[in-house]
Amino acid sequence: MKEYILLTGASSGIGYEMANQLAAKSLNLILVARTETKLQQMQTELTNKYGILVRYFVADLFDVNAAKDLYKNIQQENLLVTHLVNNAGVGNYGNFIETSLEEELSMIELNISSLVVLTKLFAKDMVSRKSGRIMNIGSLLSFLPFPYFAVYSSTKAFVKAFSETLAAELDGTGVILTSLYPGTVDTGFTTEKMQSTNLHKTKPMHPKVVAAQGVKHLLHGKGKKVVGFQNWLNSKLSSFVPDLIMMKIKKNLASIKS
Repeated sequence: MKEYILLTGASSGIGYEMANQLAAKSLNLILVARTETKLQQMQTELTNKYGILVRYFVADLFDVNAAKDLYKNIQQENLLVTHLVNNAGVGNYGNFIETSLEEELSMIELNISSLVVLTKLFAKDMVSRKSGRIMNIGSLLSFLPFPYFAVYSSTKAFVKAFSETLAAELDGTGVILTSLYPGTVDTGFTTEKMQSTNLHKTKPMHPKVVAAQGVKHLLHGKGKKVVGFQNWLNSKLSSFVPDLIMMKIKKNLASIKS
């Protein structure tokens, strides 16, 4: 049976670059996103360029039931998923009392609920085979929750806690669960308003750079990996800077520049 890597959020940003880099390693792919035209284009390009097998499924993972249906459809197609990358995610920026409640509830559904569903269902299959790899994409904000990113930071803090605890549970089963934590990345997530904050004094990483680290960590890594030395250093700040001072620093960084 042919083996596949399942990648959510595959049509843009880090997911798109990971798909291309995995295809270059002659690895078969199952791509998941909301836009069928983009997925069709990727399927054609990657198949023609690398001679691999590429399947795709259109799924709106803002609805947790779509995650359940995605698993069922893959099972019905009898496709063997040996690696899962939970990359699909979304964020927003703004004062919590002014941001959209509906958008934030959808964000929780995508960033947390659908990730949990896919991890549970595919992890069960992997454990039964005593082999498999799962990688969850977090954020530097998993370590450093920021004001004005209240819900997004919290969803990514969940990803970190969930990944670390589940990795411990899976130890010895043959299934390895890892997690990847990029900082600011030059993707569609970076809105014009966010670019007006002090956070963007440093140049965002190109998604190709993050994807390269992600591919390496997915295929060979263990545990958690923060992408970039400066991001790694920043992830340690809360260990030696008092909470009150740290939060004031983060609020200043996340505030709109005057």
